[in-house]
Amino acid sequence: MTRAVLPKAIDEVQEVYVETDILIIGAGNAGCFAAIEAKKVNPELKVLLMEKAHIDRSGCLAGGMDAINTYLKKGRTIEEFVRWSRSQAGGIIREDLTISMAELLNKPIEEWEKWGMPIKYDEDGEEYKARGKWDITISGSEMKPILAEKTREMGCEVLNRVVATNYIMDGERVAGAYGFGVRDGKMYIIKAKATLNATGGASGLYKPYQNDGHDSHHQLWYCPYNVGTGYAMGIRKGAEMTTFEMRWCATRTKDFNGPIDTISLGYKTPMVNAKGEKILEERYAHLGGDAAPRYIRANVPMEEWRDGRGPCFVDTTVMTEEQVWDMKYDYLNERPTFVLFLASRGQDIRKDPIEIYGSDPYIVGGHTASGYWVDVKRETTLPGLFACGDVAGGAPNKFVGGCAAEGIIAARAAAKYCCIIDGTAPICKQEIETEKERVFKPALRKASVGDGVKPGEMEERLQRLMDEYAGGVHQFFRMNKESLAYALRHLAILKDQIKYLVAADLHELMEAHEVIDRIDVAEVLVHHLMYREETRWPGWQTRTDFPEKDNERFDGFVNSRFDPDSKTIQVFMRPYVQTVPGDRLKL
Repeated sequence: MTRAVLPKAIDEVQEVYVETDILIIGAGNAGCFAAIEAKKVNPELKVLLMEKAHIDRSGCLAGGMDAINTYLKKGRTIEEFVRWSRSQAGGIIREDLTISMAELLNKPIEEWEKWGMPIKYDEDGEEYKARGKWDITISGSEMKPILAEKTREMGCEVLNRVVATNYIMDGERVAGAYGFGVRDGKMYIIKAKATLNATGGASGLYKPYQNDGHDSHHQLWYCPYNVGTGYAMGIRKGAEMTTFEMRWCATRTKDFNGPIDTISLGYKTPMVNAKGEKILEERYAHLGGDAAPRYIRANVPMEEWRDGRGPCFVDTTVMTEEQVWDMKYDYLNERPTFVLFLASRGQDIRKDPIEIYGSDPYIVGGHTASGYWVDVKRETTLPGLFACGDVAGGAPNKFVGGCAAEGIIAARAAAKYCCIIDGTAPICKQEIETEKERVFKPALRKASVGDGVKPGEMEERLQRLMDEYAGGVHQFFRMNKESLAYALRHLAILKDQIKYLVAADLHELMEAHEVIDRIDVAEVLVHHLMYREETRWPGWQTRTDFPEKDNERFDGFVNSRFDPDSKTIQVFMRPYVQTVPGDRLKL
């Protein structure tokens, strides 16, 4: 494959102008369902997806899934789902968003099955096979190619391998986006009546525990190519963001960072410490045992390690041979290399249990409530911009089905929005030149000075800073005011050093912008962590200087807005609005 040569001067960069009705940034799960729904609403709409990778295997579903974690089974109600989600999130969710998402929760899953995704049924063949209270089991290794094929079949246009960099603004309204081609090196200027962001969450902000060099620094649980670009684009334009401090820190298989729900929930294997104690059922039974909120379950093995009772395991020695075979089949539908990982170690999991540990923290709105502050139609505080899936805040515990449902909701609203927009105003030529210079500066700097900071080097500095001072896995997820203040001071230094970033090729130019976006997200995150002077989610957000919950001051949403004029981040509270009755911390 021939790759484009980096430009030696800004006037060598070719410009590609595109106009569309709806621009969808990110062709993952939520983005594809949004595109399909927009075409269902109005087949005449021009729908364009801009994807950094390739639609066939992009996003969190690239390798497949073995289960759908949120599905309203027969007899379950939306009110039950809200109570469950609320209890899992420490009482902080947008109930209006959760209700509207739950109303459509089953629709995309059932459509997926019609398009060819296998879903397992129970023995009588009447209902989907359950894996837990809200989970159903699937054979989802090809779920993303199936979704991509349906998206193209609906007549949607796809721009593969084009990296989004910033929004195009028409006054206060978002009117499209800029991007550059990772293969052709061209600058893309895409004007749209409505813009929908579905880029996913942010990984790689923190150093993973197994980081032993650049080759392994992307051994993550969450998709390593979701770097927070969607958040960063909104932050830079002054969009209101919410609940970044509700980080996602998960218990994962050690040295591989794979999911453990497949084992612990699917096959009822207990979590045990080095003493053989069943951690959740015995040591932490007072917190709810197996029903403990997700942040508690994530924190437990780290607490055991810190208190000298590690290492910890999921006790697979209680499994039968048939269950072991079934479990490996499940992993082949989501993390196939985990089966190879076990084989490479010669590990017989009936004799040697699987070790577990905490992951590095992520900002991911499909699991927690982090993301854009949106209304019930999923419109952000920037007119003309909609958000769905991991990038949309307020509604945690969406997972695959909920993110897809939000794509449908956002697409319906974006299609209606197109009807009130006559067209798009011409873009100021100077704005295009300014963005083009910003985008290609690392490449031009390399050509002119031949030295500087490589993206991998800056990413390593960021990850170490966040890990050590903003509650990373090596600090057992703990932080205090002084460490967070230190992180903010040194993030400012990193931001200043962006002017030294260099890129030797287009792939490295993409990596340069990924680390720029990560730094912008990390800065907002630390402000959120600093502002919430309580510990509401032990593990996800543990303040050693404020170890208790403070409902008088912080029973609500911590929101923020970057002021593009003053270059400062304003942090403030939004009140909680309860719709479904009951104790918000209990099912």
